[in-house]
Amino acid sequence: MNERGRVRPAKHRDDAAILTLEELFPSDRMSLRSVRHFLKSPSARTWVAELEGAVVGNLILLTRRNSCVARIYSVVVAPQARGRSFGERMVRAAQTEALKLGLKQIKLEVRVDNAAARALYAKLGYVESEALPGYYEDGADGLRLCNTLSRKKPAKRR
Repeated sequence: MNERGRVRPAKHRDDAAILTLEELFPSDRMSLRSVRHFLKSPSARTWVAELEGAVVGNLILLTRRNSCVARIYSVVVAPQARGRSFGERMVRAAQTEALKLGLKQIKLEVRVDNAAARALYAKLGYVESEALPGYYEDGADGLRLCNTLSRKKPAKRR
C-alpha cells in the first residue's frame, strides 16, 4: 500500500467512517442522516483520504445553483494520519473540482484557535474575509476565509 495513502471521491459505503471522523470535532457534529444526504446530493462533492485501507479524512464541498461560490463545509483528518498532507490534498481536489464546475471562489469557516488549519488555508491562498465572534456551538470564535480561484496559465513553449 502507498505510504502516502490516497484521496478519492467518497462512496456511499464511506458514510460510517465519515461520521466517525466528524465525531473528532468538539462541536457542530453532523448526523449520519446529514452525511448520507451529502453523499447523494448533486450539490455536494465529498472526498475521503485513505491510508492502509482505512478512511482517515474527509472533505465536503457544497455548491449552489446559480452561484459562482462554493463552500468547504467540513474538513477533518484523523490524528494518526496528520502530517501526510491529506488536508492539503483534499482541499486541492476541491479547488480543482470547483474550477471544473466554473466556480470563481471557495469560502469556508474555521475556528480562530485552529492554527494548523489556518496555516494550511493560508498556504493554499485563502484570506480572512470576516471575523465570526461566537460562531461555533461551544461559543468559540470563527473566521470566514475566501479563495478566489484562478486557472494557472501554462508556461509558454519555445
